[in-house]
Amino acid sequence: MSGKSKNASPNRVVADNRKARFNYEIIDTVEAGIALTGTEVKSLRANKVTIGESYAGPSGNEIFLFNANIPEYLQANRFNHEPRRPRRLLLHKRQIDKFIGATQREGFTLIPLKLYFNERGRAKVEIGLGRGRQLHDKREEAKKKDWDRERARLMRLKG
Repeated sequence: MSGKSKNASPNRVVADNRKARFNYEIIDTVEAGIALTGTEVKSLRANKVTIGESYAGPSGNEIFLFNANIPEYLQANRFNHEPRRPRRLLLHKRQIDKFIGATQREGFTLIPLKLYFNERGRAKVEIGLGRGRQLHDKREEAKKKDWDRERARLMRLKG
């Protein structure tokens, strides 16, 4: 046996923030580790996490993930975790300084795009550095997407 379980495929996505790319213009993305407790990892492996309304931000000299909901693991009884506690993101010092500067000086936002397990079974978060879109920008993006889809359909029919 190889030692890996059957469902531990590379980059198994646990949670995906699908509205993030619609609501924000993503400029840069980075993969960050996340500091979790044992019961949080068990809940993640059971795909019981939502990152739709979560965000990342500085707290002191570190970056934290706020408002991510990882529900309690039912079999853990008294050793459970708090579902919406701030979780520390594991980044290099240079990345932390870059993100703190971008959020404080330039008005960017750190948005978690997806939460997944990498090839080694470690929980990772893909963080995007983005700027919020206005309503007219969202409409323009939707029009462009519809036109690209329609154009691809027409090209398939003709070609």
